[in-house]
Parts: sequence; structure tokens; C-alpha cells
Amino acid sequence: MNAILGGNMSSPSKPHHSDISRHLTEAIASGHFAVGSVLPTELELCDHYKTSRHTVRAALAELQRLGLVSRRKNAGTRVEATKPRDTFRPSIASVDDLVHFGTEYLRQVQSIEEVAVAAPVARDLDCAPGTRWLRISSLRLDTGGEGGPIGWTDLYVDPAYSEVRDLVRESPGTLVSSLIAERYGRQIVEIHQDVRADTVRDAAMAKALQVEQGAAALKIVRRYLDAEGLAFEVSVSVHPADRFSVSMRLQRSAS
Repeated sequence: MNAILGGNMSSPSKPHHSDISRHLTEAIASGHFAVGSVLPTELELCDHYKTSRHTVRAALAELQRLGLVSRRKNAGTRVEATKPRDTFRPSIASVDDLVHFGTEYLRQVQSIEEVAVAAPVARDLDCAPGTRWLRISSLRLDTGGEGGPIGWTDLYVDPAYSEVRDLVRESPGTLVSSLIAERYGRQIVEIHQDVRADTVRDAAMAKALQVEQGAAALKIVRRYLDAEGLAFEVSVSVHPADRFSVSMRLQRSAS
């Protein structure tokens, strides 16, 4: 199995399903699994990755969402393409999932500055116009660096955490919320997420995202709350409509 998959993956003893899907994606892209071939069975993958069938199924489902494979009962998992569709489709159901997503996609910091927010931004942040925040603006890129940036994020942090400015530059791959938790002991307990249709209104943002100004976009506002229910971090992300979608699975609650 190691030879088929091109060696062991560098990951924890119990890998997350996204670690497995990324490893399999690399194996498909490199030609270890050619288009038309069938992947190892779920049980074989469980044995290789030393994980549960539930985790393997989640990884394979992610490959299917990306358009890399098709799955049919009693026919296995067939490779359909070597590159994912040009759409980013996260499935986020918990704080841990969102944190894991944040560590998977590259953050390219564009600017860090303290600002007094104008009324339109203040509505997104649920604060009074003129409130001062430390704003960290960045592009989000997929790990392959292909297909253009998946989005632009303005992250607003309580300016009392001024040291975060230097920490972000020193550790660009670490989530800002993790830096705040490590330095100040303030942790995310709950996240409020608001998703809405919008356009790329800012010319500089449009240029960075490689789209026309006014292009359709998905806007996601996330308010990060601590144990007392207070927001200490708010992110406003703008994603070109053809590069990002939000996928959710709803289940009926038990009676």
C-alpha cells in the first residue's frame, strides 16, 4: 500500500479526513492513481492510514466533491480527473472544523493597520462607527497555488492585542485566534457566521482577486466569541462566486 500511495503521509497518528484527502489528491495528481483506475478499498485505506472507516469515507467524499473521483456501490472509487474543479467547497460543522480549514489554506498578508471603521463595516462588525480595530488584510490561497486566490479577508482584532501585529508577521501560517489564545489566553468558544451574496466593490481587492470590480461574490462575516459571549475577533471574507461555496448537511434531530 505504501508503494501504491507513494509513501507515508506526514501527519498525526490519527489523521484528520482532510489530511487523507489531500494526500490522495497529491497521489492522483502525480499519476500514482491514473484517470480510470480504482482507488484501494475503504478497508485498505483504513489499514494504511491507521484510522476509522468514518474518517476514510469523509476523505473520499471530499475527493468526490472536488470532482476527482466517482463512487458507485460494488464498483469502488474511480478516478475521474487529475485536478479539482475550480471551486472551493468546505464542509464546516464545528469550531474545530473551521480552525482546521484556516490552517489548510495559505494566508498571504497584505497589510496590518489600526483603523476607525466606517458605517458599512461597523454594521458587519456590530459596533459603533468610528470604533478602532486592528485590521489584518490578507489573501487566501489554495495549497497548490493554482486557480487564483479563493478570497480576501479583513480580520478585525481588538487593538488591545497590538502584539498580534508582530506575531502575524513572524508566524504567517498560524491562525490569529491561535496566536491570541497562546499570548493572552482568550479562546474561541463559539462562532457566529453570516453568509450573503455581494459583489467585489473595492478596486484594489478586485485586482488582488484577479476579477473585475463589481464581480459577483460570496461574503462571509464570522464573529468569534469567548466564554463570556464577547466578540474579540471578527472576519469579513469576500470570495469570487466561481471559486467558493458553502456546503452544509442537516440532519433531523432525535425525538
